[in-house]
Amino acid sequence: MDFYQEKQKKGIKKLNALVKDLPPFCSEFFIGIAERTSILTRLNYAYDLRIFFDFLQKEVFGKDALTISLPDLNELTVTDIEKYIHYINDYEFRDNENFNRERGKARKLSSVRSLFKYFFNKDKLTANVASKVTMPKLHDKEIIRLDVDEIARLLDGVESGSGLTRKQKDFHNKYRKRDLAMLTLFLGTGIRISECVGIDIDDVDFRNNAFKVTRKGGNRAVLYFSEEVADALREYLDERTDAEPVEGSENALFLSAQNKRISVRAVENLVKKYSKIITPLKKITPHKLRSTYGTALYRETNDIYVVAEVLGHRDINTTKKHYAAMSEEVRRGAANKVKLRDKKDDD
Repeated sequence: MDFYQEKQKKGIKKLNALVKDLPPFCSEFFIGIAERTSILTRLNYAYDLRIFFDFLQKEVFGKDALTISLPDLNELTVTDIEKYIHYINDYEFRDNENFNRERGKARKLSSVRSLFKYFFNKDKLTANVASKVTMPKLHDKEIIRLDVDEIARLLDGVESGSGLTRKQKDFHNKYRKRDLAMLTLFLGTGIRISECVGIDIDDVDFRNNAFKVTRKGGNRAVLYFSEEVADALREYLDERTDAEPVEGSENALFLSAQNKRISVRAVENLVKKYSKIITPLKKITPHKLRSTYGTALYRETNDIYVVAEVLGHRDINTTKKHYAAMSEEVRRGAANKVKLRDKKDDD
């Protein structure tokens, strides 16, 4: 069983446990949407719906969430759903204090909408009141990325260990080549963190400077890398041959200190460790390295469709949204590209 099959299996197991905390009719919903949604999407729905039914238990029906029925949902009004959106501004769930900003509220409303739409379409609800509730207004988030000189300083810092504490340097001496290969791969290809941790040694082809990744939704894609990335990967793999991976991680490209396939959290931590030395005012994550690559690629190609294809965006509007500022920069630069006539010196 490969990494993604194992991940799918664990996700399904977790979903089955979460569904037990929801009213029985929710099982039908998750079975019904299984063929057109990823396990991650269904898990997010399940987490969000637990909050929704907990709200209904406390604030609307006054009875155990597990006993809420579809006829009960038919009694809800638009106002009830709007109260829920207000409720999740700041709420308590299982003795933990939680809060949501606009994006969190939008996601939770989207989960409720999906549930209502499913049962409304199956004629098991007489009205889809959730669809009548307006989505919270989403403000564009600032796009944070590294400048050209910051990229160079980041990779230099990973290579030298400059700025690390004495304890960090002990760790760095052992894992320098791995860390450099990983950050070079992020900055040179724009892959997602989930794609990075899932790469196997067999996925890398140095003859064509290419590698396979599993995109969102489970689709496999072949991406290409430069000689600079190839050099960093080769140096790391020369060292990787001496490792003794634990069972199940034998073919993983990137290993942790425990010789297991490296985790998402570990990658996030190492990016944070190096980047805060170089640019302490920017909160750099693996996704920001992806944005940095997308920006560089757009500057070189001026082609938003190429950027979308390489980054694996299904919707070109996603790419346009992220690189709108770059589009403006290109349009401004274009103003001086075309010369209408040459100016001649006056006689």
